[in-house]
Amino acid sequence: MTSITLRSVSGPDGKLHLELPVGSPNTEFEVELVVRPTVSGPLLPPGYFDLIGSVDDDTLVVHSQPPVPPPLDLE
Repeated sequence: MTSITLRSVSGPDGKLHLELPVGSPNTEFEVELVVRPTVSGPLLPPGYFDLIGSVDDDTLVVHSQPPVPPPLDLE
């Protein structure tokens, strides 16, 4: 079994036309089709990465962190 993933755009009639290259002429195939829309547009709000930068302020202090406890033994 071969899995083929395609992205395609539906036409103005709302229909999606597919051509699948299978490489075997005159062969019968069973086809399973899953159709789901892709996410259109960015997942993050506009300007999100504009917030990334550095803090140039001596009043900002990063305190030392407590040690990480050992992992639990789940037996």
